[in-house]
Amino acid sequence: MTEDDIIGIYAARQKTLADFGDFAARHDDLDKMLHEACRLVAQALGTRRAKVLELQEGGGQMFLRAGIGWNPDVVGRVRIPMTEHSSESYSIKCGHPVTSPDIAEETRFEVPQFMRDEGVVALANVPILLPGGIVYGLLQVDDTKPHRFADHDIQFLRTYSAVMGPLIDRLLKANALRESEERFRLTVESVTDHAIFVTDPDDIITDWLPGAQAVFGWTAAEAVGRPGALVATAEDRQTGQPCTQTQAAARDGSAPITRPHQRKDGAQVFIEGAVRALRDPGGRLTGFVRIGRDVTERHKADASLRTLMEGIPQLVWRSLDRGDWIWTSPQWISFTGQSSGQARGWGWLEAVHPEDRDRVMLAWDQAHARGGLDTEFRIRRAADGAHLWHRTRSAPVRDAAGRITEWLGTSTDVQTQREAHDRQSVLVAELQHRTRNLISVVRSIATQTMAGTGPTPAFLDRFNARLSALSRVQGLLSRSDHEPITLPALLRLELDALGAREGSTIRLDGAPVRIRPSLVQTLALGLHELATNARKYGALSGAGGVLTVRWQVEEGATGRRLVIDWQEEGILHDPAQGQAPDSGYGRRLIEKALPYSLGALTTYHLGVDRLDCRIDLPLERPALAPAMAS
Repeated sequence: MTEDDIIGIYAARQKTLADFGDFAARHDDLDKMLHEACRLVAQALGTRRAKVLELQEGGGQMFLRAGIGWNPDVVGRVRIPMTEHSSESYSIKCGHPVTSPDIAEETRFEVPQFMRDEGVVALANVPILLPGGIVYGLLQVDDTKPHRFADHDIQFLRTYSAVMGPLIDRLLKANALRESEERFRLTVESVTDHAIFVTDPDDIITDWLPGAQAVFGWTAAEAVGRPGALVATAEDRQTGQPCTQTQAAARDGSAPITRPHQRKDGAQVFIEGAVRALRDPGGRLTGFVRIGRDVTERHKADASLRTLMEGIPQLVWRSLDRGDWIWTSPQWISFTGQSSGQARGWGWLEAVHPEDRDRVMLAWDQAHARGGLDTEFRIRRAADGAHLWHRTRSAPVRDAAGRITEWLGTSTDVQTQREAHDRQSVLVAELQHRTRNLISVVRSIATQTMAGTGPTPAFLDRFNARLSALSRVQGLLSRSDHEPITLPALLRLELDALGAREGSTIRLDGAPVRIRPSLVQTLALGLHELATNARKYGALSGAGGVLTVRWQVEEGATGRRLVIDWQEEGILHDPAQGQAPDSGYGRRLIEKALPYSLGALTTYHLGVDRLDCRIDLPLERPALAPAMAS
């Protein structure tokens, strides 16, 4: 090859590079540019065939994106896995040009079948690198006859791929930007519940999107070219609020918008959003974008709720978890003297009596598990410094997903109620005391009367025992507000009074069922009669007897019922003697008085050596006649 030939080759290839650069400068379609690159390089090297393979995202395979001289079913269709030991994967992994003058003699890799089918005999591969050394793919020229590529051919291909890399990168980024802009355009144009519009640095409207028209009523033709203050209320325009917003956005990057705005028809809408400054890559201010959501209905609802909360005669507040207050009503501010800012967070605890603060925080710690807050503590009244008792309750407010967003609570003054309860407790205690004293007077009168009319010891014993039972019950009732009356306590009270202790001869079996105070007196008299007879004639009167009392709560058609089974075994009763001496009053009490007074169902069966008595009574309050006097 003469020197003139070499100069001619270099000149032709320089022209190829120039032609490719000129084409790329005039086109922004990546596929067209790659196709032209293949055409020019194949022409320059005289191979008639060339192709560009693109390394797909993830690096798992190569895609034949562009080519010249190939059948139509090759370009845009063929994919070569990187796991195959092909000439293409080998070139990518090597990272430098790879040539094969005759693939029949090739041992480094295998040539894909589609290339063999097309008659490829020789090839040259050069990686295409984007800026930063990122592998884009492979430039490959192919020949259908043996072709030994010279060193100047390889250097040309390297130069050609080096030119292609930045051009491909520019188009990839331009395409990505266009796609991003298109997605953004489609997104913002589909949003109709957000008002979005753009202004220039002087706050003149340049872009008025469909959401802005839907919220404010002006069309794009009516709004573009007018000041951004177009949507401001007359009051805000007079005070320069729109200018204040853009100045803050220019200074800080963005400024919040939470204000009423004006519609074209004169109506006002409440907008919640922001105005943001727009700047070019050099930091120069190019304008502003306003994005706001129409929250008019929510604003009205909030205002109505606030009016309601501020009007109720209670201290109202809102908080986050563990009593972290975020809002207080005017009632709290007026009562405690705290400002809204002082009460925020845990500042409200300053108004709580120091002795109650730990208990209040413990209640908050348990509020999540219990599903709400319900506690009482003392709150300082600013007018005189007195601490008054308040009942504080709070319930969680949840979002659509069930997550707690805040807690809404009230504190209700219960000082008067507590004082009344204390007075009532004193009066009840005094009444119970006087009742026991009255029973003592009745016992004394009965004793004196019998002394004058003649001794009747049996009468006195029974009369005193029944009065004692009533006195014991009065003692239980006097403590019922603080110590709930249970069936086991009632049974043990009667048995202890007879000196009978739970053990081998007495078995009590059942849960500590709570008894309503209105049931206690009559039920206690019935149990007293059973216990007294057991001591005198039954299981507790001698050795060998066993008293078993079992009870359980059952669900009935009218509510819960308490079923008591009183069983005595080994009793001394002799059927030949007829009715037991004390069976008359006690049995009538159980079979007549309990059903009438308590709505109970009773059975009483006295056998040769055992007694079985069942009392089945409602635990809920029955709609029956008043209790029968004993």
